[in-house]
Amino acid sequence: MARPTDSLLEFPCDFPIKVMGANEPDFPSHARELVATHVDDLVATDIDSRVSRNGRFVAVTIRIRARSRAQLDAIYRSLSDSERVLMAL
Repeated sequence: MARPTDSLLEFPCDFPIKVMGANEPDFPSHARELVATHVDDLVATDIDSRVSRNGRFVAVTIRIRARSRAQLDAIYRSLSDSERVLMAL
């Protein structure tokens, strides 16, 4: 049986984070800022965004080089603390 500290990931590893929110002009930069506080080497080419079919939402995918489980946990805490983020995967 896996312990809570066990991980299927081996660090460091490439890891995509998907952040969803309302389709507002500054949402992609907001999501980037939240992640960038935990990642030293984030560059613009690591970020893609896609607007939903109805145009109400935007999904931002940010690819990072994850260094630890603690780093990923901190990123997801920051994202979930933001009132503008509807979901983070």
